[in-house]
Amino acid sequence: MNDSPESGVDVLADTVTQTHAVLHARMRSAEACRPTRDRPRAAYSAADPFLAGTSRHVAAANAVLVPAARRHLEQGPRRAHDFARQSRRLEVALAELKAKLYGSTFAVRRPWTSIWEEVERELAATRELELRLVDDLGDATSADECGRLADRLFRTERRVPTRPHPYLPHRGVSGRLARRVALRVDRFWDTAEGRMIPEPVRPRRSRDGRVAQYLLADPHLPG
Repeated sequence: MNDSPESGVDVLADTVTQTHAVLHARMRSAEACRPTRDRPRAAYSAADPFLAGTSRHVAAANAVLVPAARRHLEQGPRRAHDFARQSRRLEVALAELKAKLYGSTFAVRRPWTSIWEEVERELAATRELELRLVDDLGDATSADECGRLADRLFRTERRVPTRPHPYLPHRGVSGRLARRVALRVDRFWDTAEGRMIPEPVRPRRSRDGRVAQYLLADPHLPG
């Protein structure tokens, strides 16, 4: 893998690494802000950016990175299947979090600790699989191709559903159609509920290093 600062490989790997650092920080912030009897909606402002950002990134990764893995990587179809399956596991955990947050009767008896443990576990597993994909794509393709994938990931993340939809198709034509329908529905409810949807991490062509970005990642870093 070419690790020069201007490398397209680094752009893709750094974008995914920083995105997961931002999502992890939002998760910790949301976990620390629990609803109370006096302030039942206090946790929404913390949890909604995490739910929206994570849901969008998972959908975008399945739309952009998974097809690239199928085309370019050894055992690509199997790895695409594994990532789609793990994405669904994460989205199930996110759906449970959303149900608990909004007072669904299906999640009311489940402890918050159990909810967050599942979310953290599935997010970590998704991150591990995704970073392996981008690292291997860096070895199997050109820097320019990886740079284009990073740009497509960013653009796609801005036009995919903002809520978890674990039981919709994740791949192929059926996946694209399902995402379009879900996006329209999600946008309607986001507007009706005044929900804050954060911007995704924008790819950068220069950086201080992947480790530094991971340690210092900030959701409000300029694009």
